[in-house]
Amino acid sequence: MEIIEIIKSILLGIVEGITEWLPISSTGHMLLVDEFITLDMSAAFKEMFFVVIQLGAILAVVLIFWKKMFPFQFKDKTKPVIKKDTFSLWFKVVVACIPGAAITLLFDDYIEAHLHTPIVIATTLIVYGIAFIIIETWNKKRVATTNRVEDITYRTAFLIGLFQVLSIIPGTSRSGSTIIGALLIGVSRVAAAEFTFFLAVPVMFGLSAIKILKFGLVFTSTELIILLVGMVVAFVVSVFVIKFLMGYIKKHDFKAFGWYRIVLGILVLAYFLLLK
Repeated sequence: MEIIEIIKSILLGIVEGITEWLPISSTGHMLLVDEFITLDMSAAFKEMFFVVIQLGAILAVVLIFWKKMFPFQFKDKTKPVIKKDTFSLWFKVVVACIPGAAITLLFDDYIEAHLHTPIVIATTLIVYGIAFIIIETWNKKRVATTNRVEDITYRTAFLIGLFQVLSIIPGTSRSGSTIIGALLIGVSRVAAAEFTFFLAVPVMFGLSAIKILKFGLVFTSTELIILLVGMVVAFVVSVFVIKFLMGYIKKHDFKAFGWYRIVLGILVLAYFLLLK
């Protein structure tokens, strides 16, 4: 039985690694996949697992963007140089995190209890898929006013943070909501994606800490193995997906992801409303 659960964890890690960075909702996909390959674990563990597994994906971002994220530069072994632009960017990330942190602390338990359903996920997949298509069509007539992640202002960061609040509803996608917000206020696709990567680091570390503390720090050996396997797989897959996405958006818009969300949402609605 343990081997079967590990295989399920590997599959969920693959899904997490692919969907965490594409604007198609990793949590939504994880919950939907769990409908078909359900982890035979306690409800409390699964609630924690679906959040903490994302740390593997976050570590992939840290690896790839380490030079941009680390605020010190060592020209020799004794004299570190502070990179002011990087510190400034992290302060903007903190500003962007404030709205989402406040809403999560207030409403996380309610949303876990009432909105983690296939119908809600399917609906948000469709709604934000349509939003991506409309916004990208509108953007064809506009020129981005912020082309580099370093040029994002504190005001812009806070507005993006307000859009991130939408991602508390399953199926929305944290990266999807922040990218939509950034595009609407004139940030380029590449800068929007990079800021989303930065923003994900403190957000996911914070959410993971909350979930682990809520679950408790005592794991069985099986629980620990399943969690670590899922995180490692998510990390490896994320490395490839992030590199793919950054290359893709330099030449393409996000419409393809919008259509994917719509089709998937319709299929999910049809399955759960008509067939199940």
